[in-house]
Amino acid sequence: MNSVTQDMLYRQSLVRYALRHGVTKAAIKYRTNRQFIYRWMKRYDGSPQSMAFRSRRPHNHPNQHSEEEIGHIRRMYRRNKRDGLVVLWVKLCRRGYSRSISSLYRVLRRLELFRLKTKNPKRRSTVPFDPALFPGQRVQVDVKHVPGSCIRDVVPGTKYYQYTALDEYSRFRYVEAFDEVNTTNSERFLLHMLRFFRFRVFCVQTDNGCEFTNRFTSHRGRLSLFEKALKRLGIAHHLIRPYTPRHNGKVERSHRKDNEYFYGRHSFHSLEDFSRQLRAHNRRYNNFPMRPLGWRSPRETPMNYLNPM
Repeated sequence: MNSVTQDMLYRQSLVRYALRHGVTKAAIKYRTNRQFIYRWMKRYDGSPQSMAFRSRRPHNHPNQHSEEEIGHIRRMYRRNKRDGLVVLWVKLCRRGYSRSISSLYRVLRRLELFRLKTKNPKRRSTVPFDPALFPGQRVQVDVKHVPGSCIRDVVPGTKYYQYTALDEYSRFRYVEAFDEVNTTNSERFLLHMLRFFRFRVFCVQTDNGCEFTNRFTSHRGRLSLFEKALKRLGIAHHLIRPYTPRHNGKVERSHRKDNEYFYGRHSFHSLEDFSRQLRAHNRRYNNFPMRPLGWRSPRETPMNYLNPM
């Protein structure tokens, strides 16, 4: 410690006086007890820095992580280095870990296994957000272009696409693989989505892509096949503002998860192979607990709403 406080200088003068005149006279002059003086005399080495208070932090705690738990965390982290904090915590809980996620975060920081990422600046919207109140109230639909680095052993220039539908209330999701983006495939995806969801859908929200609407095409004024199917089924169609993908934020966030946990680790040799792996990934997504859902999975949330305890 480089700084010297007034309290440190006071204790130094007290010890010096006691060494010259005795502990009893020092206790009387400085109006303190003899035990206090003896304690600081043992610590004094001639420098005022030795008169500083030491840390009173305990060396252990009755509720601290045991060596077995720390070893379990190290082994799990070593096998899942690319997973985030929430994913790592859920995997540990499935194997008997009973601590909170904040406790795990502190242990990872202390063990220098988890690096704190810089937060991205968030855009603040002036329009109040209207959350969904029940399953099917609003479903976000979007298309993701599959990274070309994931497509192997096929004709050069082949492109795959992931159609995604996500229920805003439960985060329950349906995905399907296609090799072309058009309004015909969008209509087909819509019918498959309605059979998969098992609950009524009242509104579908999309961007302004030509696979969903003719709003910005030469056929403006005429309904696309996707819009005709929605009108025939009695489902409202809401278009977000152009060039504002954050209005479809939940499905965009799920696509970011796909990049991290699916496309960054898998490759596909055909459309059938891509479709099979995508279905398996979506099953894991729908059965994984999420913090916004109270640590329930998207598959459990609609069931809990329809059949409350």
